[in-house]
Amino acid sequence: MSALEILYEDNHIIAVNKRPGDIVQGDKTGDQTLAEIVKEYIKDKYQKPGEVFLGVVHRIDRPVSGVVLFARTSKALTRLNELFREKKVKKTYWAVVKNKPPSDSGTLIHFLKKDQVRNKSKAYETEVKDSQRCWLDYKVVSKSDNYYLLEINPLTGRHHQIRVQLASMGCPIKGDLKYGFDRSNEDASIHLHSRTTEFFHPIKKEVIRLTAKPPSDPIWNFFEKSQQDKE
Repeated sequence: MSALEILYEDNHIIAVNKRPGDIVQGDKTGDQTLAEIVKEYIKDKYQKPGEVFLGVVHRIDRPVSGVVLFARTSKALTRLNELFREKKVKKTYWAVVKNKPPSDSGTLIHFLKKDQVRNKSKAYETEVKDSQRCWLDYKVVSKSDNYYLLEINPLTGRHHQIRVQLASMGCPIKGDLKYGFDRSNEDASIHLHSRTTEFFHPIKKEVIRLTAKPPSDPIWNFFEKSQQDKE
């Protein structure tokens, strides 16, 4: 297991840059989770006897990379859960797509229905039974010879929301076979990355803004450099 990339750490919270393939919480595979790896890191670093408390505040899909936040105390967990519930955590994602979106920026609104058996969501234009309304803002921020980099601000947090909404626009994410991209990535990742997370620290009452570097591959490296050049 390679070293964790810690983005932020104090007595109350810890944030890491999740690699594609890591799973945040346990599932039927029984694979070691990111939460378990972070617990081991805390136990080892601070020589903690006994069980380490670590609260899972939110998740991102297994093939996705980027910012994941954990709570180190029950007080922080309760308050972070509240921030997420009240939509006071601002998240920005990067997504790489091959097809040009219909417009350079826009808002997508759908009704998502989850298929539990296939672990997949379907987007509808109008409300259907057991569906949930979801929306996101997107804009094209860069392009290469073959791909477009979109910046996404999800305004709701539904199952596979960004993946299915972009696919519904005709822009499946690179590597995302489940939602219509024609080829998988070699490492089973998809080119969706939780780039920034901004929130009010639950204890210190100050704004925390975390930025995660995307995985190193030629496409991500090109787009990250293109964004740095603009700054």
